[in-house]
Amino acid sequence: MSNRDFDIIVVGGGHAGVEAARAAARMGRQVALVTMDKSRLALMSCNPAVGGIGKSHLVKEVDALGGLMGEAIDATGIQFRRLNLSRGPAVWSTRAQADRIRYNEYVCNRIKAIPRITIIEETVARIIVENDAVCGVGCESNREISGSAVIICSGTFLSGLIHIGKKQIKAGRMDEPAAVGLSASLKEYGFEIGRLKTGTPPRLDGKTIDFSVCKEQPGEDPIPFFSCRSEKRRFKQVSCYLTDTTTTTKKLITNSFDQSAIFSGQIKATGPRYCPSIEDKFFRFPDKPTHQIFLEPEGNGTDEIYPNGFSTALPESIQREAIRTVRGLEKAEITRPGYAVEYDFCPPHQIKLSLETRLVAGLFLAGQINGTSGYEEAAAQGLIAGLNASLYLMDQPAVVLDRSEAYIGVMIDDLCTRPITEPYRMFTSRAEYRLALREDNARDRLTVYADRYGLIDRQESEAFAQLQHDTNILIDKLESTRVRVTELGAAGDRFRKADKVSLGNLIRQPHLTLEESIGLVISLNPELNSGGESLIRAAIQIRYKGYLAKQKREIDKFRKLETMIIPDRFDYQAITGLKKEAIERLTRYRPQSLGQAGRLEGVSPGDLAILSVHLKRQGAFSG
Repeated sequence: MSNRDFDIIVVGGGHAGVEAARAAARMGRQVALVTMDKSRLALMSCNPAVGGIGKSHLVKEVDALGGLMGEAIDATGIQFRRLNLSRGPAVWSTRAQADRIRYNEYVCNRIKAIPRITIIEETVARIIVENDAVCGVGCESNREISGSAVIICSGTFLSGLIHIGKKQIKAGRMDEPAAVGLSASLKEYGFEIGRLKTGTPPRLDGKTIDFSVCKEQPGEDPIPFFSCRSEKRRFKQVSCYLTDTTTTTKKLITNSFDQSAIFSGQIKATGPRYCPSIEDKFFRFPDKPTHQIFLEPEGNGTDEIYPNGFSTALPESIQREAIRTVRGLEKAEITRPGYAVEYDFCPPHQIKLSLETRLVAGLFLAGQINGTSGYEEAAAQGLIAGLNASLYLMDQPAVVLDRSEAYIGVMIDDLCTRPITEPYRMFTSRAEYRLALREDNARDRLTVYADRYGLIDRQESEAFAQLQHDTNILIDKLESTRVRVTELGAAGDRFRKADKVSLGNLIRQPHLTLEESIGLVISLNPELNSGGESLIRAAIQIRYKGYLAKQKREIDKFRKLETMIIPDRFDYQAITGLKKEAIERLTRYRPQSLGQAGRLEGVSPGDLAILSVHLKRQGAFSG
């Protein structure tokens, strides 16, 4: 190991790559970050935004584990909003519009300032393997770089092919070449390779848009920043705008289906169901006359606008005509055409929950190569891969976050147990225990890992311990402080038979929103107004105490199945009574626990019971 050029080689400088490199460097590893262009680290190739429903939970978790994404968007965001506030805190989400260029510059500067990271401008063409373990990479220039672990974060660059109508360009994104050799190298070592598609809309010149007929969407004050480490800056937020396609849009695009690469048969891969092209929208929802389009600024100092919801693979001439049928865009000029891009990925049944591949030791995969879509999903995987690659070199057990601990755990478990037929994206609905996996408690859940592996500094750890202490003090105070019902005015009508009521009981009242109940207790006890984050955390814990207790019991049951470990090379063929379909699924996905086996399609409760008996006979419990 000491004769290698680097401890860890990270292939690709996107959102997964920079988080992987940074996490590994924080753990003391010497890291090579190999990327085609060192000036394009974490470049936002698609929408210039971070967060959203479910995705913001991932960003908060990355931040709790010492990651960079939350800090980067807080420093360069031009608009911040909270989503789903009319519902419970389990699904509250944060979204920020980024200054695309500044975000990229911020990440570049932060990564370049880390002494243990060496950025190398090369295109990786192959992995080098000895004795079933990775030992380096080979580049298109014939340069070889040796390392004891490799993390592939290739994004859409693996055999990337851009489609604009009938025109095809071999590229990972516009104006950047594809990586054409690495897929063949992976196949050589036995990896199954699949094909997926994503896309992007045309960019528009904001000076040619009539925003007066669009619905303005301003930012929020106070600004809901992502990271606990960020400076809470003040600035004038930039508005986004909402508009709609028209019946003319529908007619034009419907009549042009045969000219779109998506419907002509030119594109073979499957695209994201939850982020369809404009062609897909009109094809899949023929009875819907219009669709919403979000006009998102690409940053300060530029007039370029991203029309979110208008992804397309139509020819440029039709794109120009179609975009001008949208309300407010009648005179819009396209600065860059939209396109679809096909790329290779490795179906993720080939990785462990640590993100290490089953076929080659020390080789980790993160981001779109695992079939995911989105910056947030990539960043989360990158951080876990960087952490676990470091632990692999230290011969220590990998960190595996389970479904009850983090959305990161939900995502990785989903990847390892479900067939990927389209790009995977995170939603809050994917988590069974989402009341326990909120934005506000990401640090409560994950700081223990960040502390253990040195991903955050001592000062941050101590500050969070103080926040937890302050929260507990406030919970006790709210539960013990009682006020006379006569002081409550109309809010006291529900307590007519009582003389006094605790502030905690007021917070639990279902006829009040959480915000209303907090405002009420502050009016009754003004000194609570200084509670800040502690007060919000305390109120959430008090209000949902019963539900959280119920969910904890469910989590305890879940974890009992997760502790029954299945050996990696377990012979399912040798078990009498398992259905053929179950044997095929179990052999393909190689679940690491009985709980994970139960989440596989085609594995019935009966199969699980038979498997459980055999595992118990072998004493397959972790502790």
